[in-house]
Amino acid sequence: MLSRIANAAGFVLALVTALAPDSVLAQGTYPDRPIRIIVPLAPGGGSDYTARYIGLRLADRIGQAVVVDNRPAASGIVGTEMVAKAVPDGYTLLLAYSTHAQSAQLFTTLPYDPIRDFAPVTEVIATPLTLLTNPSVPAANIKEFIAYAKANAGKLNYGSSGPGSSPHLAAELFSSMAGIKTTHIPYKGVSQYITAQIGNEIQFSFSNMFTTMPHWKAGRLKLLATGGPKRMEAMPDLPTIDEAGVTGFEALTWYGFMAPAKTPRAVVDRLQKEIAAIVNTPDVRQTFVSQGNEPLANTPDQFAKVIKSDADKWGAIGKKLGVKLD
Repeated sequence: MLSRIANAAGFVLALVTALAPDSVLAQGTYPDRPIRIIVPLAPGGGSDYTARYIGLRLADRIGQAVVVDNRPAASGIVGTEMVAKAVPDGYTLLLAYSTHAQSAQLFTTLPYDPIRDFAPVTEVIATPLTLLTNPSVPAANIKEFIAYAKANAGKLNYGSSGPGSSPHLAAELFSSMAGIKTTHIPYKGVSQYITAQIGNEIQFSFSNMFTTMPHWKAGRLKLLATGGPKRMEAMPDLPTIDEAGVTGFEALTWYGFMAPAKTPRAVVDRLQKEIAAIVNTPDVRQTFVSQGNEPLANTPDQFAKVIKSDADKWGAIGKKLGVKLD
């Protein structure tokens, strides 16, 4: 009789676990070991900064170490693939950025599906891309820059963090809408192409404001305009590219956390809750706003909609511009 009861109890427990793994896991001890955040770009850019800024505070909240692991290669594909193929247990996360969504329709072949193979956790911030030039470019505003580019057709180089990245697509869209001819030179990350721009290897680029702030404040770069739909709260005197003459231009980038697909929803929700609490802390929000960012900390479902919308938007723009990536 006792053995029958034990067997029955074991069967019920197995059945409950199979039917509701999330609820069982939610009652467990996650996290009980260090979490690794993979950044698919080189150190020094917006992705790296966001991962480290949030990761440090996440470690304090969960009582476990949070390690940031930079894996810059192949426009972020190598690092992203590592997360796609990681065990879906919440201990390996991706610091994703806009390129993740854009690659869904622009790359002809990828070793993973940017949407199907990932579980969105939360979008942390959104920020407009700003147009910066080397000081040698004789232009103080967008109209002067376009005039100079037309007078020097094909002679201006721009940099990006790789083919299909947000800075690449933003520059292609801007060049097309402004009617100028420019040359793309890809690098492994933001810090690399900004260094090249300071050295005048490239003459202009699109990047977020907070990564480049020390350089344009010191006069090593010139900040001409923002690609956002409106002027930034942190810099109300900086015009948008749209109002400066390229009507309809808009280029934003976002940063957020993703886990491998099939990560239990209870784990995803726990991570979202902790990260959202960090982002919504007054001093953290103020830091992000002062850097030209919009703090978000949305839900996994909301973030999934952002990714799908971005994939559709930039996929259509990329196809219109003839951007095809292998």
